[in-house]
Amino acid sequence: MSVPLFNLAPNLTVSRLCLGTMTFGEQNSLPQTLRLLDQAFDAGINFFDSAEMYPVPQRAETQGKSEEYFGQWVRKRKISRDRVVIATKVAGPSGQMSWIRDGPKCLDAKNITEAVDGSLKRLQMDHIDLYQIHWPDRSRHFKVLHSCVSSYVPMFGETEYDPVRQFSSVPIEEQLDALGRAVDAGKIRYIGLSNETPYGVMKFLHFAENNVCYPKIISVQVNSYSLLCRTFDSGMAECCHHERIYLLGYSPLAMGILSGKYFASDGAPSDARLNLFKGRYSEGESRYSLARNTLKLATMVNKILSTLVLQKNMVFILYHLQSPLF
Repeated sequence: MSVPLFNLAPNLTVSRLCLGTMTFGEQNSLPQTLRLLDQAFDAGINFFDSAEMYPVPQRAETQGKSEEYFGQWVRKRKISRDRVVIATKVAGPSGQMSWIRDGPKCLDAKNITEAVDGSLKRLQMDHIDLYQIHWPDRSRHFKVLHSCVSSYVPMFGETEYDPVRQFSSVPIEEQLDALGRAVDAGKIRYIGLSNETPYGVMKFLHFAENNVCYPKIISVQVNSYSLLCRTFDSGMAECCHHERIYLLGYSPLAMGILSGKYFASDGAPSDARLNLFKGRYSEGESRYSLARNTLKLATMVNKILSTLVLQKNMVFILYHLQSPLF
């Protein structure tokens, strides 16, 4: 069955399923990556999402491998550039990834410009179809001694907004100006956001509406979206509906929890992500925590789905696709 297509933006037709690449270069070797991309492409998927910090868990030794592997696949398979849509992301402020532009300390024009050029080089391409801010400049996580100082903007599984921790940040206008210059230079076609709040989305839209030099965002990836994580529905959904912003919902299987493997009698395969990198996936562990009620729900759903003809993983993906914002 071929994956249906839709228009994400003018002259940007994408498959309704997008393949994420964040394991390419860590859990998946280059040969494995090539096979996965072949299978996805043959099934009709033309939309792929990456990031300059991938793969995860992030390490200096592997940073950028996901983009590199995707670029190698396109070249090795001699795939015409117009047959694939590549989305990637610029890393926001982080005191934990010093190997990416020394931090980065902020998401200013210089960092955005360098990030765009770096991704293009790793992808071996002359343009990026959708370029996204991975997390807000307002979300800074700086490592102080052995502890991490959290941001005041909730992200990566957090839910609480804390204005006490508010600080000055790079103006959104500066970020939009840098992105607009990249669009004008032909380096990127469209822009999007990731791990943003409704407030942040509306500020980006407001500034773009009042300055023709600033590009308008067309999509947002928001803190995961699955049967176990519905934070998008409580506020961002209305914002995206009225502003015609598409949701790119990631982690439809809740980091694999909904597949049922983590509550198997043997405790799940040792190479399953949350076992293989125990303690490294703070987002998944804080959001789902494999608590009794989470496992109970996942067990119950899997038991129900085992009676259906459809593969259970496909049911969770179809749950995503029924939303009018996808």
